[in-house]
Formats: sequence, C-alpha cells, structure tokens
Amino acid sequence: MDASWRAALWPQFGAAIDMLDNTIVACPETLWSERIWPMPADQSQTPESSQFWYLVYHTILWLDLYLTAVPEEQFAPPPPFNRAEIDPQEALPAQPYSREQVRDYLAYVRQKARSALTELTEEQAQRPYAFPWDAEHPVSYVELQLYNMRHIQEHAAQLSLFLGQHAIPDEALDWVSQAR
Repeated sequence: MDASWRAALWPQFGAAIDMLDNTIVACPETLWSERIWPMPADQSQTPESSQFWYLVYHTILWLDLYLTAVPEEQFAPPPPFNRAEIDPQEALPAQPYSREQVRDYLAYVRQKARSALTELTEEQAQRPYAFPWDAEHPVSYVELQLYNMRHIQEHAAQLSLFLGQHAIPDEALDWVSQAR
C-alpha cells in the first residue's frame, strides 16, 4: 500500500480510538450504567444495550472483529469479554464490564490497529471481506477499516453528547486531531 496513505490512515484511525477512550475516562461512575437513549417501544434491544458501558463494549468488540477481518463465527475476543454482542446464545456478564476492563481491551485493540495499519501491504489492503448481511458485496480490507473508523467515531460522538448533556466539562471531550 502506498506509504503516504499508510502514513495518513493511522493518525486519523488512532484519533478516533483516542476520542472513544476520552469518553471512557470522562464518564463518572454514576453514569457508567445509565441509558444513553430510551428503550424502543418494541423492546427489540436488551436493557443493557442502551447503557453507556455497553455501547463502549459494543464499539471495541466490533473494532477488534473488523481489524481481525475473519467471519463472525471464527472471532473470539480476549477474556473476560465474550461474543454476546455477536451471538445471542451467549449471555452478557452479570455485572457491567468495568472501566478498567474496557480500557485494557481498547489499549490492546489500539496496538493491534496501529500495527495492522502502519504495516499494511497492498495485498492485505485489497483482501476482500464480506459482511454477513451483505455477502454479495464484499469490500476490501482497507475499506473495511474506513467503515470501522466511522463506526468508532459515531459511537464516540454519541457517548460525548450524552456526557455533555450531563455537564461533563467540554475539555474532557476535546477533539483529537491525530493519534496520541
């Protein structure tokens, strides 16, 4: 892969990860298990799926899966995390994952992302990946990572908005222009 693209990809991807981390750090314990949006009337989600901690877990799990770029059934996150987000047969933990647990997972995945993106070859960049819900239209690994970055940023923004609505100081959630 072209060196200039590789050089540009990691600083922006890493910045999205850093903005997610900022929301985790800024979230007070009193809001960790709070719902960030109301439950839908049709109850199509679990109560946990709208809680702050769960959205963080969801974001990191999919970040890891998309970096790994294997079929969902072959993916296994590191313990204590499980595949409950992917496989409805698995149960969520009895207690929310802690801030320390998700920050450790995010640090692990951040390093994985940095290595994957800074060492990306043209062959790896072009490797196809098919989303289970759209197997007929595979994307390249590099496009998958752009999708991945957008997903991280979407949820970092939702979490930041929620924290802002609860008077968390703006400077705790400042824009990150490049990866730390």
